[in-house]
Amino acid sequence: MKVIHVLALLPFIGILGCITLVNKVTPYVLGMPFLLFWIVLWTVLTSLIMFIVYRLDPANRGGDQE
Repeated sequence: MKVIHVLALLPFIGILGCITLVNKVTPYVLGMPFLLFWIVLWTVLTSLIMFIVYRLDPANRGGDQE
């Protein structure tokens, strides 16, 4: 598998795959229950990971060709 495919798979694993492992309320992080914090964290991380995938994708290195 290419690196960009693995990076694109990380948000799916982080949000849907690990949700049963972090299904807890008691540890509050930034005033949010841990489960809500986990979802917000992965939403932000997904944006960063998709930016990295965009930058690593060879189809986006050519520049403007019109």
